[in-house]
Amino acid sequence: MPFTARLARTALIAVLALPLVPLWSAPAAAGSGSVTRLTLAADTDIPRGVTVDLLRRTMTLTAGEKRHLRGRLEATSTTTGIVGLTQRIRCLDASGSTVPVVAASARNHEGSDTTSYAKPGHLPLYADLLFTAPATGVYTCVLQGTAYSTLSGTYHLTAVAESTWLETDDADQRGAHWWQNGACESADTAGDCTYVGDGSADPDAWIFYNDGTPVHKWQAHPDAVTVSAQANVELTTCYQGTASCASAMQAYPRGRNAVVHTRFELVQLNAADRACQIHQFAADRTITDDAHHAVGYSKLSDIPIDQACGSRSFLLRVYVKHVSGQTVKVDGVQSGVTSLTNGIAFNNFR
Repeated sequence: MPFTARLARTALIAVLALPLVPLWSAPAAAGSGSVTRLTLAADTDIPRGVTVDLLRRTMTLTAGEKRHLRGRLEATSTTTGIVGLTQRIRCLDASGSTVPVVAASARNHEGSDTTSYAKPGHLPLYADLLFTAPATGVYTCVLQGTAYSTLSGTYHLTAVAESTWLETDDADQRGAHWWQNGACESADTAGDCTYVGDGSADPDAWIFYNDGTPVHKWQAHPDAVTVSAQANVELTTCYQGTASCASAMQAYPRGRNAVVHTRFELVQLNAADRACQIHQFAADRTITDDAHHAVGYSKLSDIPIDQACGSRSFLLRVYVKHVSGQTVKVDGVQSGVTSLTNGIAFNNFR
């Protein structure tokens, strides 16, 4: 994925009113049931411009069977410069062909001397995929890492052993549903992506609700006791000169950074398709121009299904509002396959 990494480092802007949370909290997976975790046994280098397979899980599935996969890639760097990092969860059929959709997340590694991460110099990324087998057969799902930069010299990122892993459900996630926002290429020269900010951008947006994708009313399974849901929203700052945003959205020089307010909602509808119960998780997010891309992770767990609503229908949506700084792009589906912003709803039968 051709996210652009920058040559120079800039100081973080100290005037932001919100505390800097560069990685944003990453909750545990929202689904129910047991999982199998595969852990990287040895540190593995990710050279510039190379996609490296880190972990893989092979499963025999029946047509329509669903599995939730969650990956964590923790990376260190051999340079103090900025290097882009993307992780993907990609599933292949028996012929070796990729089965859409590929889940991805991305962020610039800000250098080996970075102290703003929870563990200095160690950048973790998470990605989630709800994989649905298109036919009965054998599938292999792979956790991949890619590094990219225009820096000169010799350097690489390293996936950290034990802290890099791939989790897979051990049983079918019956009735679970996957959301993803619309097409949004990395460069977006046509301005087709969703933006929030000043100037030409909208001040706010509803992802999965009024972003041009069909509104889906999810039906909780008749046997479900509760439901859970999660959303991963990838945001990119649009500073002047970036190759990641339409030119009309580049209002300020690099170094201004951005703050957005997000609110993740799971809405139970009544029989008339109106809101009956609204469950939400809100957070203010800071995206620095050095990081350039960042994922906001949200989760709602074990939400009761209110019988008084007279319906088991739900809407899943994420509200994103610009607060200050750079205009922000909500990343979407690239090349028709790779999803950077997505949500999942799960049935809980226990």
